[in-house]
Amino acid sequence: MEIKPKDKIVIVGGGFAGMRLVKELKNQPVSVTLIDKQNYHSFQPLFYQVASARLEPASISFPFRKVFQNYRNFEFRMAEVKSADVKNNLLMTSNGIVHYDHLIVSTGCTTNFFGNEEIRKNSLAMKTMQEAIEIRNRILLDFETYLTASFEEQEELMNIVIVGAGATGVELAGAFAELKNDILPKDYPNVDFSGLKIILLEGSPFTLGVMSDESKKMSRKYLEDLGVEIKTGVILNSYDGKTAKLNTGETIPCRNLIWSAGVTGNIIEGIAGKENIVRNRYIVDRFNLVKGTKNVYAVGDVASMTTELYPNGHPQVANVAITQAKNLAENMKKSLQGKKPAEYEYKNKGSMATIGKHKAVVDLNFWKFQGFFAWLIWMFLHLMLILSVRNKLIIFINWAWSYFTKDTSLRLIINPEEEDIG
Repeated sequence: MEIKPKDKIVIVGGGFAGMRLVKELKNQPVSVTLIDKQNYHSFQPLFYQVASARLEPASISFPFRKVFQNYRNFEFRMAEVKSADVKNNLLMTSNGIVHYDHLIVSTGCTTNFFGNEEIRKNSLAMKTMQEAIEIRNRILLDFETYLTASFEEQEELMNIVIVGAGATGVELAGAFAELKNDILPKDYPNVDFSGLKIILLEGSPFTLGVMSDESKKMSRKYLEDLGVEIKTGVILNSYDGKTAKLNTGETIPCRNLIWSAGVTGNIIEGIAGKENIVRNRYIVDRFNLVKGTKNVYAVGDVASMTTELYPNGHPQVANVAITQAKNLAENMKKSLQGKKPAEYEYKNKGSMATIGKHKAVVDLNFWKFQGFFAWLIWMFLHLMLILSVRNKLIIFINWAWSYFTKDTSLRLIINPEEEDIG
């Protein structure tokens, strides 16, 4: 790694890694350009609260130009990167060609449907803010449709299926169950919501399969206490938009199926050959340099780094992205000072998930606990990770209002003008 003053560092992707890189390189003697398809950063761990009408999108969205407006060496370009020419240090984007001296790919990941085109076409995903809003619109709109629907249509509308019982699926299932139990009966007093089923499908034997045995057990108990129907050890074979077919032969009529069963990296054409990509992740060394390149780095979900502790690469979680970005930025600053760079080593601080009010699980290296205290810890840590004081306050007020009233008052259906109810 050789970083010189006035070098142009281009970062593609404004997720957790991209944001951390820009912050760490603030006012350094280099030029920093961030490229992203959106003009804002979204706090992905709370997408499920947007999808379940608990938070408004603006509460967890932060415009890049606002966040970095006092950075003297920063430039933002809203564009989609189409391909790269690494020999000539060029990026081809939807908004022109961009030259770089050093390129950092932090494009994160997208939903992995494992090649099932039918499921991809007919299901809902939740990896972007737009997708979270679409889920909210679809679910709320279908409750309006239910009032005048036929018996067959009502059966489809009364089943919400979530595929994948990782943190996203578990948290979303819990949020929808609370929506069913506490809010919908008040909004629709003439509808019997006892027939509304929140169905969670998981291919493995457990919910939250990567967490401890205690967390697996308690997360399932919490979900079942809320009324979620859990089916483990099953695979979704097909979904045509109206019927979900499982490998057990069971069929579930449903109008809304949310897929949270896997992710895959967002690869940019031209960065590396197939031999340097594994499972849609760039093979990188301990300094996050992409194999086969001299000045291209990959961090976070899109990077596959082999270490003694992680021979198959690091987990695709926010903490890995943030710490890799911090280490890479520190190495760049060291290079400017003529110092030796440091290899990256991931220190797993633990994991957590919330299932509902007073219901959460936390796995730390030295302590594993569940219940009310875990729920408080989850809320506190997520609130502290929100970027601005204003947004922290807005989210806290929304959470407090929801806690005391069992209501959110955020159930707006915002659809394109040409769409009609029904």
